Amino acid sequence: MRGSRGAPTPHRHGGVRCQTIGSTVSEPTVTVELKTIVELCKTRGIIFPTAEIYGGVRSTWDYGPLGVELKENVKRQWWRTMVQLRDDVVGMEQAILGPTEVWQASGHLANFSDPLVECASCHQRFREDHLRETQLGGERVEGTLTCPACGKQELGDPKNFNLMFKTNMGPIESSGSTVWMRPETAQGMFVNFPIVQRTSRKKPPFGIAQMGKSFRNEITPGNFVFRTREFEQMEMEYFVEPGTDEDWHQYWIDARMDWYADLGIRRENLRIREHEDDELSHYAKRTVDVEYYFPDASMGWSELEGLANRTDFDLKAHQEASGQDLTYFDQVAGERYHPYVIEPAAGATRATLAFLFDAYRVEEAPDAKGEMQSRTVLKLDPRLSPYKVAVLPLSKKDTLTPAAKEVFDIVKQRWMCEYDETQSIGRRYRRQDEIGTPYCVTVDFDSLEDRAVTVRDRDTMSQDRVAIDRLESYLIERLPGC
Repeated sequence: MRGSRGAPTPHRHGGVRCQTIGSTVSEPTVTVELKTIVELCKTRGIIFPTAEIYGGVRSTWDYGPLGVELKENVKRQWWRTMVQLRDDVVGMEQAILGPTEVWQASGHLANFSDPLVECASCHQRFREDHLRETQLGGERVEGTLTCPACGKQELGDPKNFNLMFKTNMGPIESSGSTVWMRPETAQGMFVNFPIVQRTSRKKPPFGIAQMGKSFRNEITPGNFVFRTREFEQMEMEYFVEPGTDEDWHQYWIDARMDWYADLGIRRENLRIREHEDDELSHYAKRTVDVEYYFPDASMGWSELEGLANRTDFDLKAHQEASGQDLTYFDQVAGERYHPYVIEPAAGATRATLAFLFDAYRVEEAPDAKGEMQSRTVLKLDPRLSPYKVAVLPLSKKDTLTPAAKEVFDIVKQRWMCEYDETQSIGRRYRRQDEIGTPYCVTVDFDSLEDRAVTVRDRDTMSQDRVAIDRLESYLIERLPGC
C-alpha cells in the first residue's frame, strides 16, 4: 500500500506556531548591531559594496579574500551534510537562464510578485506587507500607512510587481527571444527529475541538491546582505512517496535545525515559525521557516531557510506544460505516481550573515604584559573560519624567514592559511582573533634550535609548544572536518 514504505520515524510538532529548538525556551543572546557587523566586514575585507569607487550599486556586494572563504565554507558544509554524507541525495547544476515555459508552468509569472504601494507625493514605491509589519505591527492590522520617504499619508492601493529579471537571447529582441534569470534553483531539479533519477538509479525517497546564484528584483532590498537582488541559494528537492510526505517534512525540519546548531549558532537564537494558511505559497501543503534572531531593530526574527511540503504540484505542472512523463514507476508495487517533494531551501548569504552575528564577541583578555584589554573575536566553528591557521614569525628578520616559510609550506597543503609578519605579535594575534582564525603558529628564535613552534588557541588563548614534525598531526586532532 502506498505510504507504508520509506517513511522516517515521525516527530510531531504539536501545532506549535513558533518554537525555539532545545529543551527549554530561552531569550536570544546575540546583541551585536548590524552596523558593527557591516563595519567589521568592510574593515577586514570580508564584504564591501560593489564598484564603490563609482558610487556602488544599491544592495549589491562583493566578497573579499576572507568573505569568499567564509561563504564557500558555509556552502561546503551544506554540501557535505546534504550530499556527501548521504547515499540518497545527488547533486546537479542548472543554467541560470531559462525559457518562459518553465516559469509559466511553475507559476512564477503569475504568482511571483510583491504588493507595492506608490506615494502620490514623492512617487516612491514600497512593499505594502513590509510597511504594515513595521508601522502597524502585522499584516492583518488595519490602519493608515505613512510613506517612509516623505512622511505623508498618500500611499495608493497596492499593485502586484513581478520580481523576475528578464532579458533577450540573441541579436534581435522579440517575444520569442525572451529568457529569464532564475529566481530560484528549484525548477531545474523538477524539469530534470526524469534524467537525474534514471542516470543516478535512485528510488524515492531520494533528493537532488543544488547550490548557485538566483536573482529577484526586490523593490526594497536592504539590511546588508540579508535581502539582495542577487544571492546564492542552497536548495534540495527530496522526492518521496505520497503518504510519507508529512513525516519526511518533519524529518528535514529537525535535520536542518540541527545543522545550524552543529556549526555553532546558539540554540536560543534559532526558532521555527509555522506559516499560516493565508501566507502559504500556491504549491505548499505546509511550510516552516527556520528563523534567526538578528538584534537590529529593522530585522528581529528573520528567515534563514524555508522548508516546504510542495506536494506533487511541480512535477504535475511541468508534465502538463511540456507533455513529458514526469512520473516515477514503482516496480515493486507495479504503479506510477508523481512523488511529493520536500524542499529545504536555504540562503548561503543569509546563513553567512547569521554565522557572523552569532560568532561575534567582545571580551576582556590579558595582553602580552598581563594587562586586561578588550579584544574582538569571531568564535566561528573552525569548519567555517576563512583561515584555519596563521603562521606568524616573531620577527621579520631574515634568520626566521626560512623556518617560518617551512612551517607555512607544511600547513598550507591541508588548510587555508595566512602568513603574516607585519606588526607586533600581539597585534597580529588580535587581528587573527577578529577574523576567526582558530590557531596561530608562532615561529621564534628558539625554533631554530629546538625545531618547535608555539601554537595559540583562539578561544582559550592557551599556548602549546609543538615540534614542527608533529605540527600537522597536532592540528588534525583539533580541526576535525576542516
